[in-house]
Amino acid sequence: MADLIAVVFESEAKAEEVRNKILEMSKDYLIDIGDAAIAVKTADGKVKLNQLMNTTAAGAAGGSFWGLLIGVLFLNPLVGVAAGAAGGAIAGALTDVGVNDKFMKELAAHDIQPGEAVLFVLVKRVTGDKVLEQLKGVGGRILQTSLDHTREEALRNALAGHVAAAAPQA
Repeated sequence: MADLIAVVFESEAKAEEVRNKILEMSKDYLIDIGDAAIAVKTADGKVKLNQLMNTTAAGAAGGSFWGLLIGVLFLNPLVGVAAGAAGGAIAGALTDVGVNDKFMKELAAHDIQPGEAVLFVLVKRVTGDKVLEQLKGVGGRILQTSLDHTREEALRNALAGHVAAAAPQA
């Protein structure tokens, strides 16, 4: 089962820095994430999302490929590519992968100040002690998690700059 963690940072740049650190840890197989999105509240109170993956673009690319194959079969590859890209883009736009967009926007709209950013991470698997050590002192405040109390407290301590001797595994 995956765990959702939402941490508020003072700026989008800081949230992006921490997201990049988490992505680097995933390359080292210390953490396996399902999503890592950033929600930012603008000065006018609107919330914009900075997604890790653009499903519309991915859908268009996949649709173009399949459209090309079908178009070749019917001797009109250009029409196939165009139709496939359009269909794929529509399907991608209607697909929500990872953390629910509506949930992220609603949480950010009510619980952060303009200029602040929330980093949402959907964690599938984690090597707790090593990840907490690398997140030590990055700052931020926990907005919401699905972690148990012990692991949430270990995360809170790591963000603040001190890690307990034996951090529990996820």
